[in-house]
Amino acid sequence: MRDLAGLEAHLDHMGRVLLGFSGGVDSSLLAVIGTRSLGPSRFLALIGESASYPAAQWHAAHSLAERFGIPVRVVATGELDNPSYRANRPDRCYHCKRELWNRASGIAREEGFDAVVDGTNADDLGEHRPGLRAAAERDVRSPLAELGWSKADVRDAARFLGLPTWDAPASPCLSSRIRYGLEVTPVRLVQVEEAEALLRRLGVKGDLRVRHLGDHASVEVRPDEFALVDSCWAAIETELLALGFDAVERDVRGYRRGGLLSLAVAEPRA
Repeated sequence: MRDLAGLEAHLDHMGRVLLGFSGGVDSSLLAVIGTRSLGPSRFLALIGESASYPAAQWHAAHSLAERFGIPVRVVATGELDNPSYRANRPDRCYHCKRELWNRASGIAREEGFDAVVDGTNADDLGEHRPGLRAAAERDVRSPLAELGWSKADVRDAARFLGLPTWDAPASPCLSSRIRYGLEVTPVRLVQVEEAEALLRRLGVKGDLRVRHLGDHASVEVRPDEFALVDSCWAAIETELLALGFDAVERDVRGYRRGGLLSLAVAEPRA
């Protein structure tokens, strides 16, 4: 396991630290370590709340904060007011993170924080993450990546510390389920969130995406969940049609990272 004391020392050298806190395992680890090493006078976890932020993630973040005494502040972010964000091109995440980091930088400047940090780990640096550009524009630092921590390192440390999210699947914003080129709207975000909540209630575990492809939805789960989904398919189809989709399918390839990005490459119009 990576050196937790080294991570604490790295944060300590940053002075007063403001963290962009999503409730995912990466930022959760930093929230716990930051609180432990810096204390509430030098550390604050900032949650950017909007229609694209999953309610399940919100509850996970606040539950963790209560359990570990993490100082938290919630700010409303207005990315849905930005036409460039709603247009949902492959750089959508840039516009979302730009909104968040502009807000965080303003708070840091007004309240005397020395550094704004995020939960980017070393593995993230090799992926399609337009939000990293927005972070760089605001000098947001990534302690985990700076120290070479991989996702596996983060999960090992989170498990050691007893974080309930140590093995939680990745849960990016709800907009990431909407096909590129299809406008991000509150209605579509609700459709995705309620569809995925239904599948969770039926017992689906691990990685899960309900991709919003316009008139139809595509359900992506891990192959070991195929049998469960198929056994409940009549109920799933009925509920998703009631949400406003015209058709529902289970992707026979199963869950895969970047599924919509590959679709955008294959279909330039999206």
